[in-house]
Amino acid sequence: MKDLTKGKVFLIGAGPGDPDLLTVKAVKALNTADVVVYDRLVSPEIMALVPKGTRLIDVGKQPKCHKVPQEGINALLVSLAAKGHCVARLKGGDPLIFGRGSEEAEELRLAGISYEYVPGITSAQGAATSTGVPLTHRGLATGVRYVTGHRAKDATLDLDWASLASEDTTLVVYMGAMNIPEISAKLRQHGLPDTLPVMAIASATTPREKRLVSTLDMIEQDVAKADLKAPVLFVIGHVVSLYGENAAAIPVHDMVAAYA
Repeated sequence: MKDLTKGKVFLIGAGPGDPDLLTVKAVKALNTADVVVYDRLVSPEIMALVPKGTRLIDVGKQPKCHKVPQEGINALLVSLAAKGHCVARLKGGDPLIFGRGSEEAEELRLAGISYEYVPGITSAQGAATSTGVPLTHRGLATGVRYVTGHRAKDATLDLDWASLASEDTTLVVYMGAMNIPEISAKLRQHGLPDTLPVMAIASATTPREKRLVSTLDMIEQDVAKADLKAPVLFVIGHVVSLYGENAAAIPVHDMVAAYA
């Protein structure tokens, strides 16, 4: 019987997509892994760094189509490590920010499997540097909040809308493309102005990046027209008004501007 402590799982944040934004620790873990278990939103540029011959297992989720449910992913990681493998569990962004890394870690802990977190640049930070839109800015935003725009099994969003509807705070919505009509309506119902600027960023930091700048009352129809492909991040707040000022030195891919 194999010693369960022989195998190990690295819960790795792949960042927003640009391979240059990976940590050195993440690259080292990928180079030493026997198996890479990866999500759908890990960019092809990141996957190209995995050494040839490494076993790859795709467990990516799509809306309404989870080829491997989370419970199955947990069991897979335990099984692979129990066989003595060094496993790289590769996730987009950071494993501890809407990455379900802590859920997988709990299963590994209960099974007696060694694991380690490897942080990644979360999508909000990547989008901020790519677009030049800061998440906080003196006089415009005194704080920033990250929220999910999607619930497991398409459950109803139960966010604290009154708390989120603050003009002094930048609101970043992950995984919100399907629910942006509800998100926009709820925030406006709780006091945010129709004209509050909003930016949608698809595939931030990659050659496929697209940006759409709109307003809270128009974002639903503008996103529908633009047909942005996942992953899409929404930045809601006055900081978006700085987009034109700070974007000049930033590489720009396809851009759709609906807000002036």
